[in-house]
Amino acid sequence: MARPSRTPRGPHISRVPGKPVERDADGRLTIPLWLQQDGRFGTDLTLRLTPAEAEALHAQLCFALDADPVTTPPGDPTPDCRKPTRGPTGVRWP
Repeated sequence: MARPSRTPRGPHISRVPGKPVERDADGRLTIPLWLQQDGRFGTDLTLRLTPAEAEALHAQLCFALDADPVTTPPGDPTPDCRKPTRGPTGVRWP
């Protein structure tokens, strides 16, 4: 019986470790990405977002992470949307 391959199949996009999100000259936010195909490096990519697109993505990520614990490294600021809030029903995560 053949063992299943551990090499990812198909395309895979991930953040470039150690490269921060930056703002370029026209005000767009840039996110450095790597494209891999079948586990092999393909090329560097850059996702460019307008501030409005970045804000919408930020809000969607905060809602998607709602049930997950905050994993901000010590010394890094935790975004407000990931901090607990107090309201009429008690403590709530975003």
